[in-house]
Amino acid sequence: MADDIPPIGIARGLTNYGDRAFSLYLRRSFIKSMGYSGEILERPVVGIASSGSGFNNCHRSMPELVDAVKRGVLAAGGLPIEFPTISLGEVFLNPTSLMFRNLMSMDVEEMVRAQPMDAVVLIGGCDKTVPAQLMGAAAADVPAVQLVTGPMMTGRHEGERLGACTDCRRFWGSFRAGKIERRTIDIVEGRLATTAGTCAVMGTASTMACIAEALGMSLPGTAAIPAVHADRLRAAEASGAAAMQLIRKPIRPSQVITPKSVENALRVLLALGGSTNAIIHLTAVAGRLGIEVSLRRLNELSDSTPVLVDLKPTGDNYMEDFYAAGGMSALLRELKPLLHLDTLSVTGETLGERLAAEEGTWVDHRVVRPTSDPIEPVGGLVALFGSLAPGGAILKRSAADKSLFEKEGRAVVFSSLEDLSERVDDPDLDILADDIMVLQNAGPTSGTGMPEAGYLPIPKKLAQQGVKDMVRVSDARMSGTAFGTIVLHVTPESAAGGPLALVRSGDRIRLSVQQRRIDLLVDDAELSRRRASLPAPPARAVRGYARLYQDRVSQADTGCDFDFLRGVARS
Repeated sequence: MADDIPPIGIARGLTNYGDRAFSLYLRRSFIKSMGYSGEILERPVVGIASSGSGFNNCHRSMPELVDAVKRGVLAAGGLPIEFPTISLGEVFLNPTSLMFRNLMSMDVEEMVRAQPMDAVVLIGGCDKTVPAQLMGAAAADVPAVQLVTGPMMTGRHEGERLGACTDCRRFWGSFRAGKIERRTIDIVEGRLATTAGTCAVMGTASTMACIAEALGMSLPGTAAIPAVHADRLRAAEASGAAAMQLIRKPIRPSQVITPKSVENALRVLLALGGSTNAIIHLTAVAGRLGIEVSLRRLNELSDSTPVLVDLKPTGDNYMEDFYAAGGMSALLRELKPLLHLDTLSVTGETLGERLAAEEGTWVDHRVVRPTSDPIEPVGGLVALFGSLAPGGAILKRSAADKSLFEKEGRAVVFSSLEDLSERVDDPDLDILADDIMVLQNAGPTSGTGMPEAGYLPIPKKLAQQGVKDMVRVSDARMSGTAFGTIVLHVTPESAAGGPLALVRSGDRIRLSVQQRRIDLLVDDAELSRRRASLPAPPARAVRGYARLYQDRVSQADTGCDFDFLRGVARS
């Protein structure tokens, strides 16, 4: 008789004991121990992927969000079932959260695929959790809705608004330069992050929230709602109801995440002046469906996409201001002529239909500028190529000092994170403000997991002289909340034998943003000699996930994903 039951709800994906009817009987027996009635077990199931953790401050509001999603599912006639996944608290993970993004994505993919659910709501917020959930959802290809936890509200210090973590870095820079005292930095420490939620600026978490909405994987208008706002709970309830609608009229992630929607997301990233990390994450998400993200195409889009959102770290405002100003709806309407309007959302409507329905909505143009009056006429990010970065590198030009865009300087090389830590504040360090700082061996296979160490600190003796920015080059990443003339994601990385490994202090490096190049000005014969004498690579991890990561992670230009998780190429 069980063969007549459609495979929905808890009847999906039965554990195989060789007798399907017994499998369903056994499953119903065990789930009834949790107090469910036979009637409610006939309903379709919406899984709720909950990534709350005591080591993740960004997810402090997770219990409330889960309850609100359940409310939406129940009201729409479904059965909500919460399940846990790995949680990635950005500042609590060693060596870096990026190293564990792929692990979380595998957790999400396998639990969504293996457990009986007809659709899933993915709840995350902290930097790597949203890309991990999108990567897992794309691979599992079960109808899914992304719900972000939302950004923090700002704090206050002596009449000034503060938001993590751009202001964290600004105050720490002042402290290193001797401009403020220990007592002040200690007071500020307690005022930078004062509510639940992700960073209050356009860092990686906020950027990925906006990208999820631009892709069509989140409900319209939900990316920027503050974590503590009542609208965030209403968005959670609506996400639960939307997941039920996806069961009745299925739309899979592979129908939403397409080459066109990925290009829309890139446009949004550029117009936001968003996080450099988002390039790696969007590349990985798209890669799960075989969609290529080309850095050369990024440059083409960047040259025709203005920066329109005035938020820190590239502007003056915070995420709560972006939400009040109209949020993603306002930005997408300004970008409309540049977007593919036939892309599909989890709501079932196209982007064009969404924007047509939102015409006439108020926008605060002090925060979301019109295309006729942009903050910058070109996009916030640019890819660089050249002899130092044959596979590409990334510069966040909207957060950089334009006077350093065309520069040739002497390299001052730090061979590792440990070397940087030991020598950067040495009073005898041979470095001038006009030099170019270089960090090696901080890429994906280096053993460090590609940390957000690309924001090399200005040497203390230069900071005390008033130096606020220098050209800095590395195969590492930097936080989306950071700023400066910083070249990141140099590919191939040092540990893989890339040209970055061959740089020596005293070499000349030329940066040209105009020409999209970064070059090491050393002749080929000398580079060949250096390559022949390179030391042996550091010992690989011997076991566990660290071994898997080092053995199978790809380079930054393909998203730092595992090679065996990438999908088949699509046009």
